[in-house]
Amino acid sequence: MKKVALLFTTAILFSGLLAGCSGSKEIVDKEKNTATGSEISGTITFLTNRTDMIDKEYVDYAARFKEKYPNAEVKFEAVTDLDKTTKIRIASGEFPDVVLVPTIPNSDLPKYFAPLDDLGLNDRIYFKDYKAFEGKVYGISAGGSTTGIIYNKKAFADAGITSVPKTLDEFYAASEKLKEEGIVPLASNFKDQWTLYPWASELPSSIAGDANLNNDRVNTDTPYTMDNPYGQAMTIIRTMYEKGYLEPDINSTNWEQSKKDIVSGKFAMYLLGNWVIPQVIESGTTSDNVGFFPMPYDNSGNTNVALAPDWAYGVNKDSENLATAKAFVKWMVEESGFDDFAGFIPVLKDKEPSVSQLTEFNSFSPTYIEAVSDTNESTAIVNKAQIVKESIVQEFVLAKDPQEVLNKYNEAWAKAKQAVSK
Repeated sequence: MKKVALLFTTAILFSGLLAGCSGSKEIVDKEKNTATGSEISGTITFLTNRTDMIDKEYVDYAARFKEKYPNAEVKFEAVTDLDKTTKIRIASGEFPDVVLVPTIPNSDLPKYFAPLDDLGLNDRIYFKDYKAFEGKVYGISAGGSTTGIIYNKKAFADAGITSVPKTLDEFYAASEKLKEEGIVPLASNFKDQWTLYPWASELPSSIAGDANLNNDRVNTDTPYTMDNPYGQAMTIIRTMYEKGYLEPDINSTNWEQSKKDIVSGKFAMYLLGNWVIPQVIESGTTSDNVGFFPMPYDNSGNTNVALAPDWAYGVNKDSENLATAKAFVKWMVEESGFDDFAGFIPVLKDKEPSVSQLTEFNSFSPTYIEAVSDTNESTAIVNKAQIVKESIVQEFVLAKDPQEVLNKYNEAWAKAKQAVSK
């Protein structure tokens, strides 16, 4: 666990490293240990999940990258189902030069990706070991985020909510006031599924106060129970559904529209990472109208919050323009400004976050839990059992008997665990 003061307000300066990275020498290539900026050439493609940036920000990124490296060009390809698509592409052996590393065992990283230890970033970034194997770094996170409640301050005021809820009972009471005012308390984007991830991972880890919660599942045949952190977290959103605190029709939700509805005050809250804050503001409100506080998952008044990396940049080890691909990753981390645009906590330790709402969030003195990478065994079991964590949440919320859903996934887990252990 790390206190917020250590993570966000302490400037860690690596002047020697910075100076070493500012000269004309750039990224190593396949054959040599050195490469000059003039050797950064050729066309590369970056596979991303940010479909909203294709005709806007990425156009600017391409121009700026080419300005620095006149002999190089970067193209962008965006997909909606990133993890599944990338897994299929890398398994085929044909995938773009730079991708966001999918959920594969870290032991498999060397099969597909080039080590990035030569970028001069290792000692300057958070989550260095998250996508690493045998001491080598194969993925560098685009940024970090913590999960909490993003809310429309005017909607709270209109409902007569004068203070941010600090306990679960207060959270339910605030939701009831919003509902009575005709405001949808929480935008779940239930149909889109991916938006449910906090209820299956970040919130359970926070409740447990343990970053290794997901990995510790390998020690049991019944990882999902009603009274453990997974069951507790999913019971909260099930309760929100049963009390009518989610969208009126959860089977016809729309992610892009929900941001506009948060802005208008039709919806009041999200449970998501700080990365969504800029997207809400860009949808038509002012920064002052958007707040952020830790999700109160019990009545203790104290909260743990997960500090997790976003997708990590990885470079195809067989890229025909390896040096250029690596240079692009370094440029994205150091110069693109994507972390600010995306509302991330910068992965660079010496860079302050630009999201002002983190000040409010941190005023509640949450205890931060820095995420750890999934172990090979945990990943293998999840893949073998074909467990999609967001699907568990959907089924749990809608089930007549949620225990039956847990039984189903425990059975799949136990079978996969036995198969993997053979």
